[in-house]
Amino acid sequence: MTQDVTIREGTSADFGFVRDLGDRTVADSISELRPAPATLPRDSYERLVAFAREQSHVLLVAESAMERLGFALVLDGLPDEVTGLPQGFVAYMAVEPHARRRGIGRALLDAVEAASRERGLSHVSLMVTEDNLAARQLYAQAGYSTERRLLCKAV
Repeated sequence: MTQDVTIREGTSADFGFVRDLGDRTVADSISELRPAPATLPRDSYERLVAFAREQSHVLLVAESAMERLGFALVLDGLPDEVTGLPQGFVAYMAVEPHARRRGIGRALLDAVEAASRERGLSHVSLMVTEDNLAARQLYAQAGYSTERRLLCKAV
């Protein structure tokens, strides 16, 4: 990561950035198996952000001296749906397209893990679309393993 990038805890003033960057990157979450008109994922993303803001969460923001470069929105009060164990759940993470491949995603993941440990959460979970190879590689390099799979079939 470039040395001029820092990760800080976000504030309510950062949610405009979260909405904007998420809106511009939500297409990365669309699977080829279930294509959707652009407005549907954007609407879903808006609902996700609204839901997260009503829950216990932590917002982490990556920034340089010039601009915000990415964020991770983590739910810290949403237990695993199968075991019921507490976890940090990455509801959404994004890096500005022009700032990718600079270690910002990895720095955000490291900060997510640190924030989860500080809150006594022993695991971090997230979902990623199979088609998003760059994100899958980032998560694998950071030590994340597949725990479950969502299967889909057009009928």
